[in-house]
Amino acid sequence: MAAGASLYAEHCASCHGASLEGQSEDWRSPGEDGLLPAPPHDETGHTWHHGDMLLFTYTQLGGAETLARQGMEFDSGMPGFGESLTDQDIWNIIAFIKSTWSDRIREIQSVRTEAERRQQGN
Repeated sequence: MAAGASLYAEHCASCHGASLEGQSEDWRSPGEDGLLPAPPHDETGHTWHHGDMLLFTYTQLGGAETLARQGMEFDSGMPGFGESLTDQDIWNIIAFIKSTWSDRIREIQSVRTEAERRQQGN
């Protein structure tokens, strides 16, 4: 968890908040630039609504590329970190974020991850 916390502070906190609180309380509404603010990664956000592979790919490739690979066009402010973070770094960040969630939220997210794996045939 220490490695993930450190990497989160270095690469993620400037947008998603030092306490995972997000960029804005109104993170569901686009800003003046037309982009959605960085959402919270705590339980008030939607990070836990997604399976692990989507979280990994979103972090590695960025929002626009990840969604484009799913056939959706979306102007996302989330950059890809695949050039600056290793796969293990990304997994460490995800593990850190998940460690802050309640048992109930982690259980719900785990079910979504399992459904994602089944859908991908893994």
